Amino acid sequence: MSDKKHTTTSGIEIKPLYTEVKPMEEKPGEFPFTRGIQKDMYRGRLWTMRQYAGFSTAEESNKRYHYLLAQGTTGLSVAFDLPTQIGYDSDHEMADGEVGKVGVAIDSLKDIEILFDGIELKDITTSMTINATASILLAMYIALAKKQGADLKQISGTIQNDILKEYAARGTYIYPPKQSMRLITDIFEFCSQEVPKWNTISISGYHIREAGSTAVQELAFTLANGKTYLKAALNKGLNINVFAKRLSFFFNCHNNFFEEIAKFRAARRMWAKITKDLGATDEKAQMLRFHTQTGGSTLTAQQPLNNVIRVSNQAMAAVLGGTQSLHTNGYDEALSLPTESAAKIALRTQQIIAFESGVTDTVDPLAGSFFVEQLTDEVEAAAWAYIDRIDAMGGSVNAIESDYMQNEIASAAYQYQKEIESGERISVGVNKFTQEEEGITEVFNVDDSIRKLQSEKLSQLKATRDTVAVEEALNKLSEAAQGETNLMPLIIDAVEKYATLGEIADVFRSRFGIY
Repeated sequence: MSDKKHTTTSGIEIKPLYTEVKPMEEKPGEFPFTRGIQKDMYRGRLWTMRQYAGFSTAEESNKRYHYLLAQGTTGLSVAFDLPTQIGYDSDHEMADGEVGKVGVAIDSLKDIEILFDGIELKDITTSMTINATASILLAMYIALAKKQGADLKQISGTIQNDILKEYAARGTYIYPPKQSMRLITDIFEFCSQEVPKWNTISISGYHIREAGSTAVQELAFTLANGKTYLKAALNKGLNINVFAKRLSFFFNCHNNFFEEIAKFRAARRMWAKITKDLGATDEKAQMLRFHTQTGGSTLTAQQPLNNVIRVSNQAMAAVLGGTQSLHTNGYDEALSLPTESAAKIALRTQQIIAFESGVTDTVDPLAGSFFVEQLTDEVEAAAWAYIDRIDAMGGSVNAIESDYMQNEIASAAYQYQKEIESGERISVGVNKFTQEEEGITEVFNVDDSIRKLQSEKLSQLKATRDTVAVEEALNKLSEAAQGETNLMPLIIDAVEKYATLGEIADVFRSRFGIY
């Protein structure tokens, strides 16, 4: 037997053989939900196949949404371009070179109307990956639902709205942490009353992992951030048994098959304990529900068709880990936004797992595995050690402001890259089994002329809207931002008057400052 030490990506040692495990008395659908949040899991209902898409203009993205829905996608997930994410209209100088590149450009309610043209919001669930400007994009979505005549009490979906991980890992923040938290808790409060089926935050480990963290760091930092949001909502006077049901999570699924499954099982158990300790008594408020996306950073530009296998492996781990919804990456995403053919193969990957593999026939099929059960315990213990350190610092905001999370992630990313460069960690096609490149002929490109198109639409909008009504709405919002009034109704009023995203973000910049 080899003496070589084997570890997970988090440094947890893997023994050559596992021969015992504690008896499994817990059942699926029961606290602390290690085995899943539903008694029958996928026998009763499959996960939502929610393909992430958005690029160029609202018109072009709308065509892709109709294509995905026709191919069997069961939920939409919107990607926004960087100017939209950081609160700049397409005609702003800071938007130059970025309009429509990594997502769809949204400047006003007019763009949202085009984005969902021919799609009834009452009939779908929509996830929006947006953070600093989440309140504005949610307001636009609500405004469109009202125009369509939808019952706001029935529309459902998710906004990411997780600003803490932006400070720690991704960088698309605008305002200081405390002011950002004010916007988030305003959304919690407003939606609990007016849009009760909307998931008001998707607490994201995905971008923490993409920044280079280990699986344990992803789990620990995500749940620590979640704990901070819970406490902020409690301080606002909200009922944890109501608002905690509207929190969801967004995790990465990386290459280490069993560590990822253990991470998802540990996450449910840990969140159940966190919510219970903070006063949740309703089991639905103790359940961790999560969306998964396969690991974008694991995709390679070398031999890109190998990514089909990587994505399949990761998707299977997410399903065996009990995900509620899933996005599978296109194999060509290390080169460009996914082409239509790559997006179709990514969706078919999920459908083959769902309908051909047999893994959906029983609940938590890996339960009782000596290895999986022990690894779940070890991942959990390592994650609690991080959370205890963060708690000792006073919570996530303090840990972020002192650069603790950022430094831990950077250290893990550096270690991973060293292992790739030394050959200690193998990446097929990159540092082993390399070959002369076989080219992919079809690559998706977004034209730089998109900024000109969006700017022309903005000029036309500003020439035809009621300028006085817009100024009045923005002035009311500015005054309210100085006090403690819930800002969501005022943001909705402004977008309904066709104030632009940049104009509303500028109101907050002037009142809250820039971080």
